[in-house]
Amino acid sequence: MKTKKHDTRWMVGVALMAAIIIVLANTPLGMIQLPVIKATTVHIPVILGAILLGPSAGAILGGVFGICSVVSNTMTPTLLSFAFSPFMSTTGIPGAFKALWVAVGCRILLGVAAGWLWILFRKVKVNEVIALPIVGFVGSIFHTIIVMGSIYVLFAQQYAEAKEVAISAVFGLVMGTVMASGIPEAIAAAILVLAIGKVLVVVFRKMNLSAAGK
Repeated sequence: MKTKKHDTRWMVGVALMAAIIIVLANTPLGMIQLPVIKATTVHIPVILGAILLGPSAGAILGGVFGICSVVSNTMTPTLLSFAFSPFMSTTGIPGAFKALWVAVGCRILLGVAAGWLWILFRKVKVNEVIALPIVGFVGSIFHTIIVMGSIYVLFAQQYAEAKEVAISAVFGLVMGTVMASGIPEAIAAAILVLAIGKVLVVVFRKMNLSAAGK
């Protein structure tokens, strides 16, 4: 009975974090429009959910984030939406599967990686005040690198055509995006994960649904 109660509470926790992701993804706070790509803060509740509820919850929340990204890039496309929405593919079915990997697969990996990094820190008994911002920063920068890296590997030609540059210039442009948006996003994630996570870790523990203390 206790296990069933815990499972129910865990699902409620995941549903709550998923609702936050959906709200953020559908407001200017979640998807910030830049000239070429959409910067995001939606990865922050994914990281928080992975910390509070474990890697499996992180995977689910990452998937929710990815689906929101597909919807956003389909409904309000940018120059790079072909890399985030299978419906905007310029190379048919192969491009659609690649877009699903970038939009959904990479975000699932974010949730799993953040969850396991937190578990590692808990096992080696790193203080939460230190561990929380590190997980926030590393999770955010990991997200940027894996998304932009996948775009470089899978969509270099289409990226070059969209930007009207030589394919040899794509790596530099991708790295420029990592530095210009990835670093500020990671710093913001470190601050917010610490500020919000300190409170939520205590609350979720008291509710007996947190993986953070295990």
